[in-house]
Amino acid sequence: MKINLIGVPIHYGCDLKGADLAPDIIRNKMAQNHYEHEFYDFGNLYIPKIETETKYYAHPKIKFFDSIVDVNKNLAHAVYCSLHANSFPLVIGGDHSIAVGSISGASKYCKNLAVIWVDAHSDIHTDLTTSSGNLHGMSLAAVIGEGPKELTNLYFKGKKVRAENVFIIGARSIDEGEALLIKKKNISVFSTDYIKKYGTSNIINEINLHLKKNNIDYVHFSFDIDCLDPSIVNGTGTPEPNGLSVEDAKSIIKKIFGTKLVKSMDLVEYNPLLDKNKQTLNIVLQIIQFALTQLH
Repeated sequence: MKINLIGVPIHYGCDLKGADLAPDIIRNKMAQNHYEHEFYDFGNLYIPKIETETKYYAHPKIKFFDSIVDVNKNLAHAVYCSLHANSFPLVIGGDHSIAVGSISGASKYCKNLAVIWVDAHSDIHTDLTTSSGNLHGMSLAAVIGEGPKELTNLYFKGKKVRAENVFIIGARSIDEGEALLIKKKNISVFSTDYIKKYGTSNIINEINLHLKKNNIDYVHFSFDIDCLDPSIVNGTGTPEPNGLSVEDAKSIIKKIFGTKLVKSMDLVEYNPLLDKNKQTLNIVLQIIQFALTQLH
């Protein structure tokens, strides 16, 4: 299989320096490993330099709004073109705001998209509910059609994925505004407590039933490293206790990729400046390598 590596060195969505350094560090380490697939490194997307004092210039409630929108438009097209070339887009962030672009590109390409969102957070705020102004907490809302039109209509007009085809795994920090939208849209959420109670196999079997019932032909897999427990990943900006283990993550990946529907992937929110002894980097590389071994 052909893998297109696309770096998006952006931290504007989390407003914390460090996540922008991740793509180069990850790709340099990946270059030292052997993969069975054919790799094409597309380098990094261009990220404009914005002064901190102007971060609310384009939107009164969302930081760095216009710059994030522009970057995501470019990413959407990169993903779309990659898929048209019969390649697998592996998008390395950066913060989770990049999922708006990667999912938009995937959605334009496929007929019936589902999104598996593995994250400690649901990221389903809008400009009406956010308290932080950080767009990485609004990216999932945008692709289901909630939020500013510049996001919901990014790359093409209309929602990118139906809410019933969104599955959030590992969430354990959900704010009130997000919970209301999740309930309104009837989005499937599998918390870490739920996973520990029922096991990954039962959860993935439940998701697979939905995928078959809804005639899904494409899954975008979005993996935020903060889904893992902070005792094993310190190198991320928004750690939350009671997270997944590496074994949990690998089990989820194996079973979801086993459907042969996963055709694009994000890996986001690694922050090298917070990473002690490169512990988190080593786990990031494990996750990427394991995911790629599941592709056929």
